[in-house]
Amino acid sequence: MAEQILIIDFGSQYTQLIARRVRELNVYCEIHPYNNLPELSEDVVGVILSGSPHSVRDEDAPVIDLTPYRGKLPLLGVCYGAQYMAFHNGGEVLPSTIREYGRANLTKVDNACPLMKDIPLNSQVWMSHGDTIKSLPEGFEIVASTESVECAAYHVKGEDTFAIQFHPEVTHSLDGLTLLKNFIVGVCGCSQSWTPDSFVESTVAELKAKLGNDKVIMGLSGGVDSTVAAVLLHKAIGDRLHCIFVDNGLLRKNEFEDVLDSYKHMGLNIKGVNAKDLFYKELEGLTDPEKKRKAIGKVFIDVFDAESHKVEDAKWLGQGTIYPDVIESVSVKGPSATIKSHHNVGGLPDFMKLKVVEPLNTLFKDEVRRVGKSMGIDAKLLGRHPFPGPGLGIRILGDVTAEKVRILQEVDHIFIKGLRDKGLYDDVWQAGAMLLPVQSVGVMGDERTYESVVALRAVSSRDGMTADWVHLPYDFLAEVSNNIINQVKGVNRVVYDISSKPPATIEWE
Repeated sequence: MAEQILIIDFGSQYTQLIARRVRELNVYCEIHPYNNLPELSEDVVGVILSGSPHSVRDEDAPVIDLTPYRGKLPLLGVCYGAQYMAFHNGGEVLPSTIREYGRANLTKVDNACPLMKDIPLNSQVWMSHGDTIKSLPEGFEIVASTESVECAAYHVKGEDTFAIQFHPEVTHSLDGLTLLKNFIVGVCGCSQSWTPDSFVESTVAELKAKLGNDKVIMGLSGGVDSTVAAVLLHKAIGDRLHCIFVDNGLLRKNEFEDVLDSYKHMGLNIKGVNAKDLFYKELEGLTDPEKKRKAIGKVFIDVFDAESHKVEDAKWLGQGTIYPDVIESVSVKGPSATIKSHHNVGGLPDFMKLKVVEPLNTLFKDEVRRVGKSMGIDAKLLGRHPFPGPGLGIRILGDVTAEKVRILQEVDHIFIKGLRDKGLYDDVWQAGAMLLPVQSVGVMGDERTYESVVALRAVSSRDGMTADWVHLPYDFLAEVSNNIINQVKGVNRVVYDISSKPPATIEWE
């Protein structure tokens, strides 16, 4: 990387959003926790200090030595970062006397300050803090105010050091991107040359140098991340990349054949392995969701390991890890205490002595799609909804059988095809069907039936952390329900899930 912005994370819920905004400006950046900072790279041309749930006055508040940065690199403090620099240089930070959360407007703007260039008077900003900067240290000057917050932004004289009390990264700060551009392009001098094309070019060159003539094994899922990672690796080493696609019997209807076909058309060296019966045998009689996940993970590793041994002298395991996974593992609070076990399906077993290569571990999901597009990967594949690692195994509540899988595959196929046919698929972040362990009475013709209930689920989300149910048209739901009941033997009732996350999750198990 020729240039990058270092974002120092103090635990704010908005830190990843700062990174996304910086990257929207075609500038590379990395997030590192304040208590686990890397050695300062020569590539770093500017530093951003994030917000924090802490007060600078707390005994256990995050503390950092800014000596390597201040006066040597452009520095921007956001919220906690602004209070931190003021407080630790002799300023006064006190609890806010009024609630400072939500929209506010700038009543004073010093447009002569490089940070505030082209920020209009009355610009709407988003406040989210419990403390306020009462007085600034000597040499610090106010460059923006709101009606209730005199020090909404400041500059340190003689330095490229700036700070703001509001959050420019959220969409409610209407000129937030302009302010970030002022800092990143205007002050730091970034060239805005970090594009999908440049990422592909530099990553392929790095992979060639790193992997040399070695062989790489990679398990593909048909998902966006593993597909884009595989294409990048293929560009670098060609057929020395050995891809394995395992049919666990829990994929969507025709997915094994369709995905294999699309991969072969992309020129990938791929082997499909039909292991349905092994998975069904291991799942027999299991009803606990966690036990089902572990059973699916165990069989996958067994199958993947057996196939991997057929590739002689392989040195590397390719993985589609993306940046949020990396951030989570080294966050301010440490790794998440409860990582779903199915996130590790396809992970590296301890007994497989392979080095790991992760070409996407600096990218967010939307960036992965843009990189895929720049390499000419089919838009239909790049636009696919997320699909859980254990597949339909956690959408069948209770025990899993081949017959239940057949029923749910048919139901899911009708629902997803309906979304595509009606032009609704791209308006939904994730959709699927659940087979419930419930039977209900129905009437078909002159006969009473006692058959299964299925629940349809469609949610909108940016990242899966929160999600809202999608208000699909009633006539569409009516048509899909009718098609499912008429065409899928074993189902006589369809319901639609209108729960949001939180409190509900996206999947039912």
